[in-house]
Amino acid sequence: MIQKKICLLGASSVGKTSLVKQFVEGIFSEKYLTTIGVKIDKKTLSIANEQVNLLLWDMEGNDSYNVFQEKYLRGAAGYIIVVDQTRASSLLEGIDIHTLARQVTDCPAILAINKSDLLATWHLDDSEYEAYQDLFALHFLTSAKTGNNVEQMFSSLAELLLKREKNDLTT
Repeated sequence: MIQKKICLLGASSVGKTSLVKQFVEGIFSEKYLTTIGVKIDKKTLSIANEQVNLLLWDMEGNDSYNVFQEKYLRGAAGYIIVVDQTRASSLLEGIDIHTLARQVTDCPAILAINKSDLLATWHLDDSEYEAYQDLFALHFLTSAKTGNNVEQMFSSLAELLLKREKNDLTT
C-alpha cells in the first residue's frame, strides 16, 4: 500500500473540513467548527490496481490572526488550496498561502473553488483560468454540501501522485 500525505490549506471558513468530511464520511454538517491546529483523517482509494492511503491534513484557516505554518507541509506529497466562491478575498488569501507553500515545497498543488452550490460572487474568466493552470496542477469547482467533484478531486490528485512516483522510479 502506498501512503500519501495531503494538506488542505486556505483561509478560515472556506470549507476545508467540510470537504474532508464529505470525502471520508460522505456527510455534510451545517455546523461550523473551527479547526485548531491540524486534524488528520485518512481514506484508502484504489487507483490503477494500487491501494493508495491518503492521509488528509486539515489545517486551521489562515487569516490575520493566524499565520501560515509551513512546518505542516513537511513530507507532503501534495496540497489543496481551498477557496470560497462566495468570498473573493479567499482567492487572494489562497494565492498568498500558495506562494508561501512554494517556498518550502514543490509538490503538486490543486485549487479547489468550493461552495459551488451557492451563488458565486466572483468568477474566473478564461484568461484567469489559464494563469492558474500555471500555478496549480489541477483545479476543481467543488461543493462539500452536495459532494460535487469532491471524490473526483481527491482521486485525480491520487492519480497524479501515482504517475509522478512511477516517473521518478523510471528516471
